[in-house]
Amino acid sequence: MNTPAKPRLWVDADACPVVIKEIIFRAATRKQLETILVANQMLRVPPSPFIRAVQVPAGFDVADNHIASQIQPGDLVVTADIPLAAQVIERGGVALNPRGELYTAANVRESLAMRNFMEELRSAGIQTGGPTAFSQADRQAFANQLDRLLARM
Repeated sequence: MNTPAKPRLWVDADACPVVIKEIIFRAATRKQLETILVANQMLRVPPSPFIRAVQVPAGFDVADNHIASQIQPGDLVVTADIPLAAQVIERGGVALNPRGELYTAANVRESLAMRNFMEELRSAGIQTGGPTAFSQADRQAFANQLDRLLARM
């Protein structure tokens, strides 16, 4: 009988805040969890048997496509990219935003619709503004949600 593979933690690392990566590094070491950071630039990661970086070629969605093609059911992906989060959920993974928002099948569809709507507004020349600045509360929400998810894994 095959035992299921231990879940892995994937990080869409190009736009992931440094403070979130630091939280992830500590959690990966504490939980001895294989953690893979994917980016189209070279990343510095701490020396650890549990943490590695994968550099993919530059290009639109190359890192996202790499993660989506590699994840297994039960894997956790940290990403702010809503289309990637939707793919992760479709493949049986868990997607977490760096601000601590856990994506679900229901809210990822809603987020995707809102993202597409805002993109249409921007392409029509309407200024929509960007996300709010990353705060201490966001950092704490992420750390708390990550701890809850890792406790369940």
